Amino acid sequence: MGYGYFGKVLWIDLTNDSFKEEELFEKNYRQFMGGYGLGCKLLYERMSSHIEPLSPESFIGFFPGLLTSTAAPYSGRFMVVGKSPLTGTWGDANCGGNFGPAIKACGYDGIMVSGKSKEPKYLSIIDDDIKILDASNIWGKDIIETEKILKKKHGNSIKTAGIGKAGEMLSKISGIASDRGRIAARSGLGAIMGSKNLKTIVLKGNKKVEIFNREKFYDLIKEYNKTAKIKPLNSMKKSFLSRMFGMVKSMRRLKMGSIDAPNLMRTIYRNFGTSIGNTISAETGDSPIKNWSGIGMYDFPYNKSTNLSSINIGDYKIKEYGCFSCPVQCGAILNIPELNIEEMHIPEYETCCAFGSLLLNNDLLSIFQINDICNRAAIDTISTGATVAYAIECFENGLINTSDTKGLELNWGNSKAILQLVKKMILREDIGDLLADGVKIATEKIGKESELYAIHSLGSEIPMHDPRYFNSLAFSYAYDPTPGRHTTASIDFADIGPYDKFEKKLNLPKKRNQDDNRRVEAQVITTGFHQILDCAGMCMFSTSFGPYPFIDLINSLTGWNNTIDEYITTGLRIQTLRQAFTIREGIKIAQNKLPDRVTGNPPAKKGPLKGKTIEYKDFYRKFCIRMGWNPENGYPLERTLEKLNLEFVIKDLY
Repeated sequence: MGYGYFGKVLWIDLTNDSFKEEELFEKNYRQFMGGYGLGCKLLYERMSSHIEPLSPESFIGFFPGLLTSTAAPYSGRFMVVGKSPLTGTWGDANCGGNFGPAIKACGYDGIMVSGKSKEPKYLSIIDDDIKILDASNIWGKDIIETEKILKKKHGNSIKTAGIGKAGEMLSKISGIASDRGRIAARSGLGAIMGSKNLKTIVLKGNKKVEIFNREKFYDLIKEYNKTAKIKPLNSMKKSFLSRMFGMVKSMRRLKMGSIDAPNLMRTIYRNFGTSIGNTISAETGDSPIKNWSGIGMYDFPYNKSTNLSSINIGDYKIKEYGCFSCPVQCGAILNIPELNIEEMHIPEYETCCAFGSLLLNNDLLSIFQINDICNRAAIDTISTGATVAYAIECFENGLINTSDTKGLELNWGNSKAILQLVKKMILREDIGDLLADGVKIATEKIGKESELYAIHSLGSEIPMHDPRYFNSLAFSYAYDPTPGRHTTASIDFADIGPYDKFEKKLNLPKKRNQDDNRRVEAQVITTGFHQILDCAGMCMFSTSFGPYPFIDLINSLTGWNNTIDEYITTGLRIQTLRQAFTIREGIKIAQNKLPDRVTGNPPAKKGPLKGKTIEYKDFYRKFCIRMGWNPENGYPLERTLEKLNLEFVIKDLY
């Protein structure tokens, strides 16, 4: 056992109903930290290449961050890892709440599961008692029902993470939910749990990691908390701030001076959550409109988008909550009397846009209902909304009809039909079965002529941020080892954060947006730093909340005393291994191409994105060269692998 970690991973074999603990050497943590860094190392080494993701031989892993379970603010997240059933690439999904700390409380730095049970099972780890138990009475139950049954059996203090109906039905856009519907949604990893007949994981423990320099660690947190102010708001101030957010966001993006307002951002997120961006993003061009073919101010103007505003959503709020160790608490529970929903997680920005502006749907109550259904089924709302948008265009263009949809009129803004289609997708009922695995697989069934409407990157539906607004997202969507993701390293998001004000030791090139070489260098540094944030279990929004003693906290926790440059190298090692995993699976990531609509080809003739077409391929070539990867195919060079202590990868790529 080291400082900050237990040095132990639990391996579960469902085929044989067995388990074993494995102790790991310290170098694994120094080189890969925790979270998906450690998960990537273990998955790459232990799972053979070209394994079918839904086969018994595949693995799925659950890894808390290095800081997770400590008092470090914003560090409560965990990662689920595996080979993505959706894309065939490296797959990961990030989630907050309380499940990550519960893994640590059980004395593990990760849980890896392989094999397949003959019957539905769940894994129980309660006070060092590890059991693989019968799940027949909870199979078919939704996330909330399952948690309620298990708490009645095991006590209210347990933490759970598992699949709903979507994962049971092996939907390749299903996720894994904890805390009554908080979903590790992306990559389709819920289908892996379903394929193994693993319904859920139940955890309870009381172990704590040792801290190398406890006094310094808590002094750093105490000093940070002195500056972390959140102000109470009356209704007038809330209305003003909901508009102020758009100005802050736009000025940061356009580099119109510096708005350094961490307390303002903390206050905004506490009061509104991520839904603060719903309306302003439709107006500015950030969120895609009408399946990426529309323009917000014309197709989904303010008088429609304002129905989905954070102010209107906030009217249903009954309490606020936050992830483990988070002082901001951007989460909220809503009560929707019109729908007889007593308690429901507030819909996030991505959900509101995926079922709002993307579908020209301004019926807020329908979005509430869809949010609740998707949370209970544990299905990715980004992918589900994008697939519904695809289906609507197919319907409008005669590729499917009411005979296929069993009478559903799939038109833009038809909230009743949208709701029914989502239900069908979850249950694989009628046309829902055709759509349940996302747009790429649907095009293989409907036909090549539908590809224009399928907005994805290597099968992963693209999120609700337009790269014509945040230019570097085109690079991330196309070329990250987990493609089609907005939560990977993006220099634009790092500027909005901003990373170098969050961690003042970070030295990003100045005037980076005026010189392509500086911008590439900034992207490399950002890539390394982003991996460290994820591997530490940090929330991506934390970088908006002002100076934070991130590196000092890690060093005082572990005793490593590494420099920021050494941590950046660790991050680049992790990114390179993720890249190698995807390449080893036969994915030609460097040849990937985004849909023309996403990059503005042809460019819009009006609106805030008028005339914008995004070039991202040349930037990737320059990025590869700087990373020490072959710019033609994205392969990490042998000398790069040796430099990063990844020699074990060479035999797989060369």
